[in-house]
Amino acid sequence: MDHFPLSLKPLAGKKALIVGVANDRSLAWAIAEHLHAAGCELAFTYMGDTLERRVRPLAESVSSKLILPMNAQSDAEMDSVFARVKSEWNGLDFLIHSIAFANREDLEGRFIDTNREGFLLSMDVSAYSLVALSKRAEPLMEGREAAIITLSYIGATRVVQNYNVMGVAKATLEATVRYLANDLGPKKIRVNAISAGPVKTLAAAGIRNFRDMLSKSEEKVPLRENIEQSDVGALAAFLCGPGGKHITGTTMMVDSGAHMMGI
Repeated sequence: MDHFPLSLKPLAGKKALIVGVANDRSLAWAIAEHLHAAGCELAFTYMGDTLERRVRPLAESVSSKLILPMNAQSDAEMDSVFARVKSEWNGLDFLIHSIAFANREDLEGRFIDTNREGFLLSMDVSAYSLVALSKRAEPLMEGREAAIITLSYIGATRVVQNYNVMGVAKATLEATVRYLANDLGPKKIRVNAISAGPVKTLAAAGIRNFRDMLSKSEEKVPLRENIEQSDVGALAAFLCGPGGKHITGTTMMVDSGAHMMGI
């Protein structure tokens, strides 16, 4: 994937840390591909041996030299990743945050039945991790017109069946984006979320009846077609590039118009 000739790569010389690639259908991977095509040098994290086996070949395919283990619930592992980024790059331009988790049982039935442990786990992994990573990225991003991007979903603002605690976590994530944007704005660090329409990913497989959701969405959205991973990648590259210079603290929708419909 290479959209730009060498002389027209708008992100040439920029550095990006990609957190949350699960496989080649991940939204994080689509973002990585677009950033790479625009000239950006990439680093990746993974959690555990299984994900390493998926992530490492993808990272190597875009010539990444930094492929690092990281559990976003571990302060020590996050510290280690950013120490390596500082050592190798001495700065960071973009942070892509694409991690979220909820226990499967907390995505079914009634939201009111979510237990304390499941609620806190979802908040920690899906929302607080953005705070923790941004805090570590801040000193590496200062003065670079940098950007932080996370991924949300319409379940943050609307009730979506079988989304439950993850919808509440995404609502927290979107509020977190606004507060981080305010904190980091004076240092010219932009923070935004992309809210994508339904698309086949490993995370989506955890939502019961997701295939039905996908087909119904295609029938009812204004454009009469669902999005693809590459749509999210293209928007992220725009936000990281010159066109996104004065966009911060917002959640941008890429969902074929689903968010405006009363359905």
